[in-house]
Amino acid sequence: MTDRLKGKVALITGGASGLGANAAALMAQEGASVVVADIAADRGKAVADKLGSAGHFVKLDVTSEDNWKAAIQQTIDKFGALHVLVNSAGIGLSKTIEEIKLEEWRKVHAIDLDGVFMGCKHGVAEIKKHTGKQSGRLGGSIINISSISGIIAGANMAAYNSAKAGVRLLSKSVALHCAKSGYNIRCNSVHPTFIDTPILDKYRDRFGNEVMQQKLGRQVPLGRLGRPEEVGWALVFLASDESSFMTGSEVVIDGGISAM
Repeated sequence: MTDRLKGKVALITGGASGLGANAAALMAQEGASVVVADIAADRGKAVADKLGSAGHFVKLDVTSEDNWKAAIQQTIDKFGALHVLVNSAGIGLSKTIEEIKLEEWRKVHAIDLDGVFMGCKHGVAEIKKHTGKQSGRLGGSIINISSISGIIAGANMAAYNSAKAGVRLLSKSVALHCAKSGYNIRCNSVHPTFIDTPILDKYRDRFGNEVMQQKLGRQVPLGRLGRPEEVGWALVFLASDESSFMTGSEVVIDGGISAM
């Protein structure tokens, strides 16, 4: 533990598993107080419990504005401030524009884009109260998990491409708004490729873990899937004041895919 996030309070959506759970562990390790927010209560509580006194769980459906307001208020009630928001909750869908149904399109956007919008909207309103000049080094940071699919399209990723690309540009708009308003809040997006988390379980169940690793790994120049901590440490960096001159940026963690 190096105290890179000492004194900071972070709210992480999708914190019950995958990138969110890994980020919660690493941020707590670096000194942050962490609110694990997820719709999956049992798994979310288990993640928060592992963090000891640094962790707290709140139930959050990211598609509900009332849930968002309640989650932020519970964060303040528990830890007294909010400095970092990680919008990690999301779902995937592999369907072409002809295959996808309207209700599926709307569900993907409701979780992957609308949820990020509401997090940013209510997050900025709260974070700016705790990151002014009097806060010293405790600058604010909003980190939105997009995807390499927010930059590079796929024939069968119509809704996911659309939603994740929306997160990319939304993050830049939020960054510019906060900068123009004089808030001590930065906003950046993160764009991973295939990371070995439960979001890949549908492929793991279909092909078996070894074949899944090979099939997806062949699409990555480095020849393998990413590990959660390879994204998690980037999230710690963006949450810390080490990245104090980064805003409106997109951090690509894709094993070289976008270089092709």
